[in-house]
Amino acid sequence: MDSEWNTCNYSHNVTFFYNFVGKKISVVWTARDFVVIGLGLTVCVIVLLANLMVMVAIFLNKRFHFPIYYLLGNMAAADLFAGIAYANLMLNTGPWTSTLSKEQWYIRGALIDISLTASVANLLAVAVERHQTIITMQLHSKMTKRRVVLLIVCIWAVSIIMGLVPSTVWNCECDLEDCSTVAPLYSRRFLIFWAILNLLTFFVMAAMYTRIFVYVRYKSRYASEHSSEMQHSQTVVNLMKTISMVLGAFVICWTPGLMTLLLDGLLGQASHANTYEKFCLLMAQCNSLVNPIIYSLRDAEMRSTFKSILCCRCEQKTEQSRVITSPLSERRSSNKENRGCVEKSEDQTA
Repeated sequence: MDSEWNTCNYSHNVTFFYNFVGKKISVVWTARDFVVIGLGLTVCVIVLLANLMVMVAIFLNKRFHFPIYYLLGNMAAADLFAGIAYANLMLNTGPWTSTLSKEQWYIRGALIDISLTASVANLLAVAVERHQTIITMQLHSKMTKRRVVLLIVCIWAVSIIMGLVPSTVWNCECDLEDCSTVAPLYSRRFLIFWAILNLLTFFVMAAMYTRIFVYVRYKSRYASEHSSEMQHSQTVVNLMKTISMVLGAFVICWTPGLMTLLLDGLLGQASHANTYEKFCLLMAQCNSLVNPIIYSLRDAEMRSTFKSILCCRCEQKTEQSRVITSPLSERRSSNKENRGCVEKSEDQTA
């Protein structure tokens, strides 16, 4: 039992695995570290606020109470979770890395894994929902709220399981030669599996959306003869364009990171993946900020809901100021009336 324990290197700390793969841990803080952490945390705060506003908008506006918008709201929840994951990463990076226990290090990586898996699963669910709905030329799915909630629960359950796999089942603590250079405690074989799975999901979603666009374009030509059908078709196309932009932004932001993990898994230190790691992480972090911008630019209803949420505080302050100033204005008006009465009485006596 003892020999098996030693073989699996359970007693070694995080620094041991970093040194083994040749990934340098900063010893002292540099100006670059402070800039990276400062900018990273600032972006995280913006990500949290922006995606929280999307979720509130979908909750408040009854026009968004449809399966597609519930799934987009869950996408915003995944992006909000990603903001929390990146903030945790920023607060546990640089010289702080050497102070982490293996459990803390695994949690740091699991949060990123969960947010990515949740985003991919949400995009896949949206693609399936749109495919089933638009093939029948409907704007919204007839899926019940109970099924939508069950689907969202399943998405997060799968995401959590995928996030826990590296720490519980698939790591390199028992096979040091299998250690990743980007994530030194992760198994390179797991990174290959995870990257290929996500990239294949991208291709499947791209194929589904291509088929949908071809179908909608064919139907739009037929619907051009009927104004009511044309208007409905245009609404479907606008929603499809918004969702496609969300998918495109996700693929653009995450593909470099997934390709880096794939190369790291296949080639190890020969891939020089650590050279591109920070750039890929920045790209992935920006994706969580892009979606609220797409919603505000593409969807007029979402944009007006955002404005009403932002102006709500201003209106409350205005109402409070009116309540405060109203007694004073009443006194002034009553004084003017009294003055008028006195002047009238004087004219009558004269």
